[in-house]
Amino acid sequence: MGKTALYRDPVPFRPARARVELESDVLVVEMPDGWTRRHVLDGVSPAVSDGFVTAGAIAGRVQRRFVRMLSLGRVTVITPPEQGAVAPNVVRVPEAPADAAIVDAPTWTALTEWLLGGGRLAACSIGELARLACIATPQFAVIIGEVAAQRALELVWIAAGPLRGAFELDALLQPLVDAARSSPRAAEALVSALAHSAGATRQRRRR
Repeated sequence: MGKTALYRDPVPFRPARARVELESDVLVVEMPDGWTRRHVLDGVSPAVSDGFVTAGAIAGRVQRRFVRMLSLGRVTVITPPEQGAVAPNVVRVPEAPADAAIVDAPTWTALTEWLLGGGRLAACSIGELARLACIATPQFAVIIGEVAAQRALELVWIAAGPLRGAFELDALLQPLVDAARSSPRAAEALVSALAHSAGATRQRRRR
């Protein structure tokens, strides 16, 4: 027997969210029922597309709702159906798998940007690193913080001389500070970033 579609909840329609944690090469997905799987990302070709889910009967009518789908081989991650527009029946898009993992839009965006960018921290801006830290494991969050600090320090050091002070470290790390207000993982990344920047600054001064 196949899995029951987790997004076909009664009205009021707000399907339960899955929880994801990201490592550099592994995605851990914990479904609302507690079922957890680890998905190795090495060699996976992510695919992003539009799709729909059946949102259940609303005012006596069954509605289809648009979602964004991130397909990673054996797992599909989708945006919240209740936030998507109504999909007319004439629109030809695939239906999301019944066992798709539903995550909040910021989580979907952070994960998608990371995977489509090739899974390289060096290619991320500090803002992108801050969003990524929110869905990282504790160990990966520490690494993300170090990378964010190094990126910020490089900008500060480039601005040394006549333009000294144009790039303040605190201002450059502000996206991480903002994310840390609502995310424990981003807070861990921020602590890591501050520790790394302090250590790197001391080493530079000794030279």
